[in-house]
Amino acid sequence: MRLPSVWKGNLVQPHVRVAAAAGAALLVAAALRSMGPGPAQGHVAQSLPGSRPYLCYVDAHQPDGQIQPTNSACRSALEAGGAEAFYDWFGVLRADGQGRTRGFIPDGALCSAGLSKFAGFDAPHSDWPVTHLSQGANLQHGNRVAYAGWFSLFVTRDGYQSNRPLTWNDIEPEPFYSAATPPGAVLPHKTGRHIIYSVWTRENSHETFYGCSDVIFDGGGGEVSGIRSVASQPVPGPGGEG
Repeated sequence: MRLPSVWKGNLVQPHVRVAAAAGAALLVAAALRSMGPGPAQGHVAQSLPGSRPYLCYVDAHQPDGQIQPTNSACRSALEAGGAEAFYDWFGVLRADGQGRTRGFIPDGALCSAGLSKFAGFDAPHSDWPVTHLSQGANLQHGNRVAYAGWFSLFVTRDGYQSNRPLTWNDIEPEPFYSAATPPGAVLPHKTGRHIIYSVWTRENSHETFYGCSDVIFDGGGGEVSGIRSVASQPVPGPGGEG
């Protein structure tokens, strides 16, 4: 399915916008709205292409606020860690991260950053919600939020298998994008299923946010499959507003 247009912001093939989410009251619709280039700032989780907690939240969130996933991998994450991780989809944060990656986040725990609340999102599944992308397309960050920082985006190596725990050996050694002021990045020349791994470090702070986004390079323009297909209204952000 495609995310409803109110979620997509100004998504036009082949340009794919990645939003930075800031704070518990931020609306998902606002997180996807283009506000022009600016410093990479605030509480961060990728919402396009969606991180695992974010897309599971979109899939699971009900009008009455309950979390009821239809996706089997999201259901497993709910059973493993409870609903709080879904509401806090933007919060895969290590206060002691200091931008560290290999040798700091353990193998098999990359998607949770080693945090027990998000451990269910580390589970190897072939059915996590996935965003369909085009290799070589322009990936743009669309939002400014509160604090300056540094973005690094990695991608899995060729031959990545989604039914095995994600390790650092599965990740390309160098980011395909790394900058403090992200006007955009060219998606890597990959085919098939992969993970885009995001690392965002706040300036003048040790706080670092981590995230896994399941993607498939198949010529898509940001369509998402594996989530609730009946949704037609914007899902409220963690603050509960619509």
